[in-house]
Parts: sequence; structure tokens; C-alpha cells
Amino acid sequence: MKTASIGRYTGYTDAEYWERGLLLPRATATGETIQIMKAVILAGGLGTRLSEETVIRPKPMVEIGGRPILWHILKIYSQHGINDFIICCGYKGYIIKEFFANYFLHTSDVTFDMHNNKMTVHESVAEPWRVTLVDTGDLTGTGGRLKRVAKYLDGDEPFCMTYGDGVADVDITASIAFHKAHGKRVTLTSVQPLARFGALGLKDTQIYSFQEKPSDEGGWINGGFFVLDPRSIDAITDDSQMFEREPIETLVSKGEVQAFFHRGFWQAMDTLRDKLHLEELWNEEKAPWKTW
Repeated sequence: MKTASIGRYTGYTDAEYWERGLLLPRATATGETIQIMKAVILAGGLGTRLSEETVIRPKPMVEIGGRPILWHILKIYSQHGINDFIICCGYKGYIIKEFFANYFLHTSDVTFDMHNNKMTVHESVAEPWRVTLVDTGDLTGTGGRLKRVAKYLDGDEPFCMTYGDGVADVDITASIAFHKAHGKRVTLTSVQPLARFGALGLKDTQIYSFQEKPSDEGGWINGGFFVLDPRSIDAITDDSQMFEREPIETLVSKGEVQAFFHRGFWQAMDTLRDKLHLEELWNEEKAPWKTW
């Protein structure tokens, strides 16, 4: 796994971050991963724009390379030492619960001895994860979902949060260090998605430049991969609220939201086109988010 120096984000050197206790440890001296903090995954939406898949499963369970995109997201966080997850379930949430309840069956070779009613698991793959699955309602807003899982967080400790339908090669360790350095309630990873169409430079009818799918055409947007102070939940006043609307707007007006700029790969899986693009990257072994 590659991790860039975080000095460019706030001006401190990596050594200064260690001295201030801002840079998060990744492992013990023996190589054992340290649990740093919890991560909340929003996984309860209806996913109507991907109805080709979501008519039978929740969007986080749509597969990329034979594994749910939710699995990919957990692997991304795990590479940064975060292995304690709270998943906000909703629409068809039982499918997510069944996936984790039968995780060994999904990831290992097994032998069923029907005569003796026994099952043997061969070469099992055990992830270092602790997963809490919470039913937060089918129609609850993202803010309401976050508020409903607040009791599972660690008191006043900051936590990560992201959407269950997007992957990136974002440096989560650096974003957490950045969050601790600025001291505000919200850090939002800001990305510039690749434009779907080419851009033309025009003077009257004369084309003087052509750029195929420029990466900066759409400006900076919310890319998920938040780091949040638990006090940010206080801005959520209604179960139906979307966290990205009234709560964030309130926090922005108070100067409590900072942007962590990510200039690498980022892709949300909103449509079948997006799903097929991610599948193609994975099958060609060109998936930038695969850092494990």
C-alpha cells in the first residue's frame, strides 16, 4: 500500500505529525494491525438509478469482480488500519446481514458431509473485521441513519463515514491526520470526477482546443470518505434529513467543514454504466482502489 506524505495538506512534515500525535499508527512492532477508529457505511438507500441490479439486492451488495462493492469499501479502510465497521442497513438489509453471517461460505472452499450433517471449511479467509449491522429503516435519510447509529460510536472519538456505493484510492490515513490537525467537526473528501464528454475550446465557430473527458471539468464535489467529530451529529434534527443538505449546510455556515482534496481515482456506482466501468477495471487488473 502506498501512502503519500501528508505535509502538502497542512504544512507539517510527517515527523511533526508523529510528534503531535496526529499521524495515526498503522501497525505494532510485530506487524499486527492496530484498530484506529470506527467507520460508518451508509448502505440503506433504494438505489433506484441502478434498478437493473437493485430490484433484487441493495446497491452495496452489487458485485464488482465477484464481491459486493461493500466488501471493496471495507478492504479500502482495512488497509489503513480501520477494521471496526458500523453498517447502516435499510432496503433489503437482510441480504447484507446474511452475507456477513455466512462470510466463510462466500469466501472459502467447503465440504458438506450430508450423512453426518457436518461442514468442513477449507483454507478459510478471515478478515480482521468487526461488523455491526444496524437496521436504520428503508426510507430514512442519510442524516437520520447516522443519528440512529450514534450509540454505537466511541464517545467523543472521531470516526469515518462514507457511502456504500463508491470506491477510491484516497489516503484515509492522511485525511484523518488532516482532520485532527484542523480541529473542525467535519472533513469531507473533495474530488473532481472525470467528465463524461470531451470539452471544446471555442472562439466563435473556431475550435482552438479539444480535451477528451477532462478530469477537472465538473469542479470539486463531495466524494464521501468523511472524517467526523461526533458533535457533527447534533446538526441532524430530523430522521428524514439528508446529511449532505441541512446538517452540512448548518455546519458550513458555522465554519466547521474542511475539504480534504483527493486528486486520485474516485468513482461512484450510480448507474449500470458505472458498474460496468468498475467491473472492466477490476477484470483488467487496473482497479486503482485495490491497494491490498
